[in-house]
Amino acid sequence: MVLFPQNRLVLATRNQGKVAEIAAMLEGVGVEVVTAAELGLPEVEETGTTFEENAGLKAESASKASGLAVLADDSGLSADALSGAPGVYSADWAGEERDYEAAMARLQREVEAAGGDRGAAFRSLLILQWPDGRRVLSRGEVRGRLVFPPRGEGGFGYDPCFVPEGESRTFGEMSAEEKRRFSHRARALDALRAELGL
Repeated sequence: MVLFPQNRLVLATRNQGKVAEIAAMLEGVGVEVVTAAELGLPEVEETGTTFEENAGLKAESASKASGLAVLADDSGLSADALSGAPGVYSADWAGEERDYEAAMARLQREVEAAGGDRGAAFRSLLILQWPDGRRVLSRGEVRGRLVFPPRGEGGFGYDPCFVPEGESRTFGEMSAEEKRRFSHRARALDALRAELGL
């Protein structure tokens, strides 16, 4: 089985933070990483109610449109106080403008209104799909706690308000390399690479 037709892998995301993170983690695999946006592929409406459904929608659309292997990620922050919200709707909380400062302010308000439990987890689900419909799925999770106000200028999304277990700094206060040691996305990708023997 050819893992990567034309020695290319399409990342089915328009989130530049995710693109940079995943591309860095795939260095050394020997595959050219391109994005769905670079190939002009249609943007997919994420209508699923789970990470797996949304990643599957993106993977299927991009693999059919490109004829290439596609890696799709769906991920988010789940707050214990909010029964797992925002979860699959993490990006939606940031609105059309992807204003994560507003999203983190909302998160703080809702967590405090729900009793203030700061426990949380970042979860990632990856699907690698080929044009013939074959797919491999992997998951990654990192537990931690929420901090308000957010701290740090690094990372993206909710990173400045999340401290992983065993650390005192937020993801936003870490370098990309440091974040990779804890990252839910890195854990999911490590599991995927192990399954594929990469």
